[in-house]
Amino acid sequence: MSGKAFFIDLSRCTACRGCQVACKQWKNLPAEQTRNVGTHQNPQDLSAKTLKLVRFEERTIDGKLKWLFFPEQCRHCVEPSCMYIANMYAPGSVRKDEKTGAVVFTEASKDIKGVDPLDMCPYNIPRRDPETGIWNKCNMCEDRVAEGMLPSCVLTCPTGAMNFGDRDDMLEMARSRLKKLKKTRPGARLADPDDVRVIYLLEYGPETYSEFTVAKARPKGRTTFSRREMFAGLAKPLRNKA
Repeated sequence: MSGKAFFIDLSRCTACRGCQVACKQWKNLPAEQTRNVGTHQNPQDLSAKTLKLVRFEERTIDGKLKWLFFPEQCRHCVEPSCMYIANMYAPGSVRKDEKTGAVVFTEASKDIKGVDPLDMCPYNIPRRDPETGIWNKCNMCEDRVAEGMLPSCVLTCPTGAMNFGDRDDMLEMARSRLKKLKKTRPGARLADPDDVRVIYLLEYGPETYSEFTVAKARPKGRTTFSRREMFAGLAKPLRNKA
């Protein structure tokens, strides 16, 4: 399968949030009003102005307190349900770059109204700007990638947690790193590697990081999630309330 992909090794993430800041800087996105709610995660969720967010979870695992960090972003699905579903409401609102696989919302998405992010995305990623009405999410820094540059978040990462390149190379890197990590973290796994272009290496179960670490709508007991199932499972409740 051609195209580009990220490999994000959570065992090497220190939650420096350099990726989060770099994303805002490169895309010229404004800061948001935040407040202390007892966690270092800030802001508390993704938005049309925060496309990359390092999530923090404090967990007790095997009797030891652990801080788990999860740099959340669009997964750029191989078969993107957001594109199929959003384009039913507003044709041309989501496009997929055939060369890289980047999935990108356009200005036409402002005509998608009254729809929850989960209606379109099993990872609960896209967000609608309340001022412009346009939906937004990570676009794989397609302007940088087109010029042979790394995405801003990857370039900024100081630990090697974030990697980017040809999808086959990223999968090979992910599987090699998983094999090594399993020696000390037997529960380690890759999150939905067959279905996405943002491949996370998890040290622990996906539920310990985030509610949407793996596709929420995946049928129980399955390890893959087909376009047909994704589309059928998410399309049933859709109603354009506008």
